[in-house]
Amino acid sequence: MTTPTHVTIIGAGLGGLTLARILHVNGIPATVYEAEPSPTARHQGGLLDIHDYNGQLALKAAGLMDEFHGLILEGRQALRVLGRDGTVLLDKADDGTGGRPEVQRGELRQVLLDSLPAGTVRWGYKVSRTRTLGEGRHEVTFADGSTVETALLVGADGAWSRVRPLLSTATPSYTGMSCVETYLFDADTRHPATAKAVGGGMLLTPAPGKGIQAHRERGDTLHAYVMLARPQEWFAAIDFTDAAAATERIAGEFDGWAPELTALITEADTAPVLRTMNTLPVGHRWGRAPGVTLIGDAAHLAPPNGEGANLAMLDGAELGRALAAHPDDIEAALTAYEQAMFPRSTEAATEGSGLYEFMFGDDAPHSLVAAFAEHDEAQGQAPGRNRGRSQDQDQGQDQ
Repeated sequence: MTTPTHVTIIGAGLGGLTLARILHVNGIPATVYEAEPSPTARHQGGLLDIHDYNGQLALKAAGLMDEFHGLILEGRQALRVLGRDGTVLLDKADDGTGGRPEVQRGELRQVLLDSLPAGTVRWGYKVSRTRTLGEGRHEVTFADGSTVETALLVGADGAWSRVRPLLSTATPSYTGMSCVETYLFDADTRHPATAKAVGGGMLLTPAPGKGIQAHRERGDTLHAYVMLARPQEWFAAIDFTDAAAATERIAGEFDGWAPELTALITEADTAPVLRTMNTLPVGHRWGRAPGVTLIGDAAHLAPPNGEGANLAMLDGAELGRALAAHPDDIEAALTAYEQAMFPRSTEAATEGSGLYEFMFGDDAPHSLVAAFAEHDEAQGQAPGRNRGRSQDQDQGQDQ
């Protein structure tokens, strides 16, 4: 019997860890190299809605649905759309039939980590470069000067992937919009008016070129995403190391908005954090190169639309299953994976491309409310399969 090829995975985000889990289930050895020094080195982001048509399929393949169900925050699929004056334009309760339950990203990541054998993930390994050695082998060089050679390299290392250049010359470009994140803690007690405005799930307050969004997370926490369509130079002129000055500058863009909405900026319990939003070209693909492939944002980075983490997990699951189905033919496995992944990611990016026009175009917020009203509510999707999510903001690593 042929010994399975050891798989080298760069990036311990949700996609890379899902791949490692599927490989483990199928008896295929893998090592994950992650730049972060530990699992708790930084905050892992906010809520994710895990969809029954992609993310949940990956978790089923990984044998982790029971653990997933234990993470679900009940009621968080509720959705409200408000005008800038606080007027309620749409209020949808979570009736439990949406098929997109919400979980904390960090908790889901920990479930995946706990499902792997000890030592699978090696922390503190930041990749400085990669190069092709020939005959399907590659070398990865880390920041400390150490190297590893591998016959099967998978880039799960997000927007600014160091593995992608082995396959493609494409690089992310700025979408024209950025997000500023803030948090309010103990919201029902300390910020009751804002907590009431947000409701039990997600708040969307879209307007032309801007918006304030928020999600109710675990522990009475409100996580806000302040959206602004501004050039990168505009944000570069703001000193985000001066929290007070940065807060004042961002809040100034929402002058005249209802105070219960602007409180998500002005009364934040954390300093504002800037997240630029970038994208690879829609339909990004590459020619087959022996011994290497990409998953998640490394392969198909798109503006946040609620699909990024789900697609990364499905990529990981599908690649893992392809390798298990073709244990003696790596190239057949990679070809099968990529032939399914390319159209899947293109479809998701294409469907999501109109979302920002609905949310931040000239007719916002009425365009978004109309899109919800016109869509088939029975499918729990709008517009397309996306529900205006923007919690997938962390484009720095694999989702």
